[in-house]
Amino acid sequence: MDYKKAGVDIEAGKKAVFDISSMVKSTYTSGVIDNFGSFGSLFSIGELNFKNPVLVSGTDGVGTKLKVAFSANKHDTIGIDLVAMSINDIACLGAKPLFFLDYISTSNLKPDIIKEIIFGIVDGCKVARCSLLGGEMAEMPSFYSGNEYDLAGFAVGIVERDEIINGSGIVEGDKIIGVASSGLHSNGYSLARKIIFELMGLNINDALLPSGKTVKEALLEPTIIYSELIQNLKKNFKIKGVAHITGGGLPENLVRILPDNITAKIDKCSWKMPELFGILKQRGEMEDDEFYKVFNAGIGLAIVVGKNILNEALSFINNLEYINSKRFAAYEIGEAVFSKKSAKDVVLY
Repeated sequence: MDYKKAGVDIEAGKKAVFDISSMVKSTYTSGVIDNFGSFGSLFSIGELNFKNPVLVSGTDGVGTKLKVAFSANKHDTIGIDLVAMSINDIACLGAKPLFFLDYISTSNLKPDIIKEIIFGIVDGCKVARCSLLGGEMAEMPSFYSGNEYDLAGFAVGIVERDEIINGSGIVEGDKIIGVASSGLHSNGYSLARKIIFELMGLNINDALLPSGKTVKEALLEPTIIYSELIQNLKKNFKIKGVAHITGGGLPENLVRILPDNITAKIDKCSWKMPELFGILKQRGEMEDDEFYKVFNAGIGLAIVVGKNILNEALSFINNLEYINSKRFAAYEIGEAVFSKKSAKDVVLY
């Protein structure tokens, strides 16, 4: 017996590492101490010239969006989602991303698939302007089915202690800006797949949207990475709070940044909800409360600012380029109001 007969191909693992090494190194920033392939990754913060630096970390996965990637046999963008989920979280605290690490576990290590996944991770790191500092690949035969895999990521950023954005300064009258999502991002896929594949009976290549977009195209739209937007915004404006709208939707993510006695009132008619969400809500016969707690409904990021700078901040965001000459889209979606209840709350009307 040998390891390969047990289902683990060491040579395939070596090939995968060799294939991705140049891509990984293309993300390196000046703080990276090149140590590729070692037991740990090294990053120097000494040259960043922070006075009172605080490191901010976050970790996440992609969830059952991976099932769509398996069905479509398309793996080159799912890595962007992986980077986005952790980077967007730490960016909400005002942190500038420094580096990212990934973990890939699979039943059957295929170097070509690994290369596609890493291509997406590298792409995401370049958008976030952080280094892909390290990672791990684990081949676990019989643990997953066929060529399935799972992904996890870990991000570290840095922020001056007195520049941490934590929502504590939010007061009555402050305005809430919603920044558009690109689609479902990486949340609600267990329900979305059930509606589309089971209730609607569609296949991965069938047309889903009136525009002609297929199921594959609509569901694999990569998550927007908002870190550069937040960094640019905080250089120009006083930002009181930022919430990444992920699992739990607007109600359960906005509440995480509100002080006690403050309610966020959100006007559901203040932005144009993408057609994908309307299809899911209608065909799934979903109640409003459930819908807005599962899906982002077209808002990927919520930003709280003083009412005196609302219009300037909106204009700034709407004129900021993302990638490929695309621009962010931002809307005034609500405001902070005083609540006699001691508990913080989010109300959609």
